[in-house]
Amino acid sequence: MTEPTTPTAPSVLFVCVHNAGRSQMAAGLLAALGAGQVEVRSAGSEPADQINPTAVEAMLEMGIDIRSSSPKVLTADAVKASDVVITMGCGDVCPIFPGKRYEDWKLDDPAGQGIDAVRPIRDDIHARVLALLAELGVTPAPLAPVA
Repeated sequence: MTEPTTPTAPSVLFVCVHNAGRSQMAAGLLAALGAGQVEVRSAGSEPADQINPTAVEAMLEMGIDIRSSSPKVLTADAVKASDVVITMGCGDVCPIFPGKRYEDWKLDDPAGQGIDAVRPIRDDIHARVLALLAELGVTPAPLAPVA
């Protein structure tokens, strides 16, 4: 018996202004939960120099390491290559292309906030990523337990 094949994995682009907090947490969660079944991108309209260390800490608590990621500039090519574009407070800077699915997730910005303020943002993103996976028809992989 052969495994069914899909033509291509769905691709998702997460966009926020600095690509240092919300979009990085969302990309990390989707990459971990999607386990290779979804192509994941993230970018920012004005990328920061580094990822928010508190966002990194919040993700490590879930067993997801985003330390090797870095903020990237948003390009029209990244939008064109994505099936779903999810914005997080970047306003109208995201280019619009016909045939793409766009969503805007209203989330607090974790910039300058402590871990107690970032955890609920992370948890909100986690719930939204699980819902997105369900909409894409992808069964989420279990997250590794945190030691």
